Amino acid sequence: MAFIPHTEEDIAQMLAEIGVDDIEDLFSEIPAGLKAAALEGVPAAVPEMAITRTMRELAARDGSPLSFLGGGAYEHHIPAAVWEVTTRGEFYSAYTPYQAEASQGTLQLIYEFQSMITALTALDVSNASLYDGASALAEAGLMAIRANRKSKSATVLVPRSVNPRYLRVAESIAGNQGVTFATIDFDPETGTTPLSALASWADKDVTALVVPQPNFFGRYEDVDGLTDWAHAQGALAIGLVNPTSLALLKPPGEWGGQGADIACGEGQPLGVPLSSGGPYLGFMACKKAFVRQMPGRIVGRTVDLDGKSGFTLTLQAREQHIRRSKATSNICTNQGLVMTAATIYMSLLGASGLARVAAASCSNTSALVDALSALDGVESVFSGAGFHEAVLRLDRPVQPVLDALAQRDILGGIDLGPEFPELGRCMLICATETKTDEDIRHYARALADILQQAQVA
Repeated sequence: MAFIPHTEEDIAQMLAEIGVDDIEDLFSEIPAGLKAAALEGVPAAVPEMAITRTMRELAARDGSPLSFLGGGAYEHHIPAAVWEVTTRGEFYSAYTPYQAEASQGTLQLIYEFQSMITALTALDVSNASLYDGASALAEAGLMAIRANRKSKSATVLVPRSVNPRYLRVAESIAGNQGVTFATIDFDPETGTTPLSALASWADKDVTALVVPQPNFFGRYEDVDGLTDWAHAQGALAIGLVNPTSLALLKPPGEWGGQGADIACGEGQPLGVPLSSGGPYLGFMACKKAFVRQMPGRIVGRTVDLDGKSGFTLTLQAREQHIRRSKATSNICTNQGLVMTAATIYMSLLGASGLARVAAASCSNTSALVDALSALDGVESVFSGAGFHEAVLRLDRPVQPVLDALAQRDILGGIDLGPEFPELGRCMLICATETKTDEDIRHYARALADILQQAQVA
């Protein structure tokens, strides 16, 4: 039964009270030329069965391509239990718990998420997530400026080996707030940021240095050296990390002599489907000394007057509903759903399971690089070890090759030329634990055939 809030008598009484004859009179100030007489192009209503068929046909157009894309969003296996639990009504409809005492289940879940993030990053405290990895980097830059009061420059150094989309988002969010993001070149041999590239910034006022691990090219940066350099300059070190990689790699809290001060990244690999680009979740952790400058929700564990364990929101004085324009940030997090999925995913896999996922991803990417670089006209670009992404150079423009692969239902990689002119004819490839040996062989056969056909033509 449809819910109709007002009867015709109710509407007539309200219109008489405000002195108009018709509801349309309330919109008289809108020029007639701006009003749509009808919704053109919207078809007439159809039965549910028909529209269901139509939607399935539209969805089928996307097909089921074999994906070797990376660049910040990754195809990992998600156990069925993750979203079966996440979409239960208790979680599915949950939102920011403003009345903490009435939201103990939600608060405990957030607390568990924060505990897992601090365990992964080896830092003291975590928030309840941000919108995504790119906005998390922007917030980390703003946080560093608030935390590093000795610095007056509001300058954050960002290696060019950082995801270029992250940098654009950070500049869009924080650039208008007085933050300067200065880029640092990478070594063309290794694809990493050498300490020598920072020489021109020695003895200058630097607020923070972003340290990606692994970087956008899948390479491992010298995190110890970069972190120590930042601290020697009086700057903060911001670790930009892939959470899956932290199951194998040294966590940010242990980088260098003092550890990174802030860590952030994209949580999509933790049980969140690709979903055409979102919603995702950014995570952030930091040292205890900077907790009051951290944006977003933080849940703490306490004991009530009866000695029973409970959970509560802490440090709310930093937030916009109390501090208004003086809040640390205007974010409100996405803790109600996506964070829930990430928590359940990490709980199901555990430390050993996450390590197996990371190890399998590394192994598959290494096998993929070996298979593709064995082809004529294909070579691996950067030396040294890496995670589950790598850069290959072709002997011809990349985009036509990727288009040809797409025609064969293979998403072969990302053309790096538009973002990195020095990497023209190069592409970024990725293989996670979801790829089999046959998947890799299939890609190699398809690429070999495309390259050979182009030579014949």
